[in-house]
Amino acid sequence: MTIADGIWQQVFNFDNYGELLALVRNSLVAGAALGLVGGLVGVFVIMRDLPFAVHGISELSFAGASAALLLGMNIVAGSIVGSLVAAGAIGLLGSRARDRNSVIGVIMPFGLGLGVLFLALYKGRAANKFGLLTGQIVAVDTPQMSWLLGTSAVVLVALAVMWRPLAFASADPDVAEARGVPVRALSFAFMIVLGLAVALSVQIVGALLVLTLVVTPAAAAARLTASPVLLPFLSVLFAVASIEGGILLALGSSIPISPYVTTISFAIYLGCRLLGRRRKPRRHEDMKGCSSIPVS
Repeated sequence: MTIADGIWQQVFNFDNYGELLALVRNSLVAGAALGLVGGLVGVFVIMRDLPFAVHGISELSFAGASAALLLGMNIVAGSIVGSLVAAGAIGLLGSRARDRNSVIGVIMPFGLGLGVLFLALYKGRAANKFGLLTGQIVAVDTPQMSWLLGTSAVVLVALAVMWRPLAFASADPDVAEARGVPVRALSFAFMIVLGLAVALSVQIVGALLVLTLVVTPAAAAARLTASPVLLPFLSVLFAVASIEGGILLALGSSIPISPYVTTISFAIYLGCRLLGRRRKPRRHEDMKGCSSIPVS
């Protein structure tokens, strides 16, 4: 066997695939829930220019999960606590974009440093440490599934309640505030929702690559449409396709799930970007054609 064949076997190996598929049934269900949550939350992350906040929250989520792993507690719960602490701090201390980025810049290294400390003190399996950073697919047991689905339901209900005013406040905060929309309260509430979504995503793709679920699908969808109905639909579709496709590809290999999810997500984004560029000239030509029509 050549070196290339050995690498191929590590990346794609579908021996006994049917038997292995039964091991990730929980992960597939969790992945669908996370795709739905990440796709919907990502719409507002793009509208409100919060990708940097997602990365900052993920670092403290990683610290919380690492602490839970060290203490023998529920990892999902620890991840959620860390995310909520970060989201609350960013929401309270960073009301303006400049202040928010400064707060995030302080929180990120602190959270990462804590996470590294807790993992260094943990003497258990190395795979558990690695999984918090790069994701895992077979470690979603029944208790974790309950946490994941329960928290996903909370996020979805919260988004359903504040979707319309949040969309208004995200598109034009000044006008929304003048119309009586509680812009600041909505901003803080969304940061909490974002913290929960990030904590969920860390469980599958790891702390380092959360952006691929919470940002990339929505960014790809925004390249194709600005429709308030089609945009969230495409964002969810892209997120679910990325995570489910990544799980199914990673199942037959010794490689962590995150490279597969990120590659699929990036390929979708690249395709949407190219398709969006092709559509723009056509729109311009259509507008020129319309402008030449005499108006009676």
